Amino acid sequence: MTTRMRVRARGRVQGVFFRAEARARAESLGVTGWVANLPDGSVEAVFEGDEDRVESMVGWCRRGPAGARVDDLEVVPEEPAGEDGFRVR
Repeated sequence: MTTRMRVRARGRVQGVFFRAEARARAESLGVTGWVANLPDGSVEAVFEGDEDRVESMVGWCRRGPAGARVDDLEVVPEEPAGEDGFRVR
């Protein structure tokens, strides 16, 4: 079953390869969507795909890459939109 989640990570999440590692992990899992730095210092991402794989990405976002400190992770389910590939915005 295809699912879609929008996440927003706050803390020390920019300048720690959060986007690059999220993209590599998403591509390895076959998850589509995107990830972007926001002006307020947070990172926003959308993950779409198999429910278990999307949940794996959300779980990873709770920790982030080495060097990151995720203080808060907002997770909002959305209707699947047919994302194609995974992009860093």
